[in-house]
Amino acid sequence: MPDVGEGLTEAEILKWYVQPGDTVTDGQVVCEVETAKAAVELPIPFDGTVHALLFEEGTTVDVGQVIISVQTGAASEAPAAPVAAAAPAPAAEAQAPAEEPAPEGRQPVLVGYGVAQSSTKRRPRKAVPAAAGAPAPVVAAAPVAAPAAPAPVAVPAPVLNGNGHAHALGERPLAKPPVRKLAKDLGIDLATVVPTGDGGVVTREDVHAAAAAALAPQAAAPAPVAAPVPAQAEAPARAAGAAPAEPGARETRIPVKGVRKVTAQAMVGSAFTAPHVTEFITFDITKTMKLVQELKDDPELAGLRINPLLLIAKAVLVAVRRNPDVNASWDEAAQEIVLKHYVNLGIAAATPRGLIVPNIKDAHAKSLPELSKALSELVATARDGKTSPADMQGGTLTITNVGVFGVDTGTPILNPGESAILAVGAIRLQPWVHKGKVKPRHVTTLALSFDHRLIDGELGSRFLADIAAVLENPRRLVTWQ
Repeated sequence: MPDVGEGLTEAEILKWYVQPGDTVTDGQVVCEVETAKAAVELPIPFDGTVHALLFEEGTTVDVGQVIISVQTGAASEAPAAPVAAAAPAPAAEAQAPAEEPAPEGRQPVLVGYGVAQSSTKRRPRKAVPAAAGAPAPVVAAAPVAAPAAPAPVAVPAPVLNGNGHAHALGERPLAKPPVRKLAKDLGIDLATVVPTGDGGVVTREDVHAAAAAALAPQAAAPAPVAAPVPAQAEAPARAAGAAPAEPGARETRIPVKGVRKVTAQAMVGSAFTAPHVTEFITFDITKTMKLVQELKDDPELAGLRINPLLLIAKAVLVAVRRNPDVNASWDEAAQEIVLKHYVNLGIAAATPRGLIVPNIKDAHAKSLPELSKALSELVATARDGKTSPADMQGGTLTITNVGVFGVDTGTPILNPGESAILAVGAIRLQPWVHKGKVKPRHVTTLALSFDHRLIDGELGSRFLADIAAVLENPRRLVTWQ
């Protein structure tokens, strides 16, 4: 599992695009994984044949764990067979270094990520003579059952990994105390773990891989084609993380992971870090609704997505220009307010995997058609689950449209690191006093939550009032530019 960036430490395997026995080429996408930020497709940097899938769909895997093994080069044409039992073990040990050239720099694991070579050197391990007639080590991507040996006690044959290391028979494996404790907690015998650390040291990843291999019998099959990974539940159930409810069940437990887990952590952190203030304004938005229809009928805007959210976003950008101090962030370490001279406008999007907030970079510099295109691309990408982590970083202000669910308003929580969030309520025909008479008008309510460390009551009120003023009379989109 590669490090996909943003400091993430684990990812869930959503879907495998290959099965054992399939031929793969360098750059071919073999699976889709979901991190805490987004769904990502993983290519493979090898040509060869898939030997085994080490984890099932729906499994959460730590970064650095091996998730797929591929036979490359000559191995894909003729799988390595166990050495005859009569072959002397010392000869095989002497050949192992020649078969595994010493890599330089970083060793590729799946998509170019790997562990840097350590500059420190561990003293050579003492060689322990192998038992007479014991089978020689076998080069393989997964543990391979050893042929029967005439030794008095049946001992599993050591298995070489990509670094050419293996435990000598009867020798205590090298591992740090935390790794030994992890192995004990997982019920893993360190003597059976294939070490990948420098000098034959067992790492945490090695222990996790051994535990996974114990749960995946297909990974230990000696044939080059392992049994297919059992199919998981249907996509909607997997996305929700809930198992089908048993008839009469009173409770269902849903694992909190992925986007939902990070959202929960972020909201708790925001709610108890930034002092929130929320203000509301209800107003007549009829003229903006008429302008939306006129823009839809404009031939020059044909093919663009024109809706109220587009003009609300434009009104927010105009209000920011009139009240630039609202576009800021709080630097706790330096005890400074950082004013932003750009607007990365976040749009909260509900997806099957949870709430995400991608943002439109430099929205302040975009024309209305450019803003429309950016909004359409943002929504489409979010619905497909393809939003990248970079698209969700660096936001300054956010809009959340709760009105699409028929909700009048709410008290939104700030996206961490941002100064304000605007909740847009449902737009309804209501009786409204217009020019001295009660008439049916389109009315909505906006709710603005802001960080009171950055925005005081006066500035927040002016900002919210300016947004409403633009939407009440959209000619201000031009006159207030």
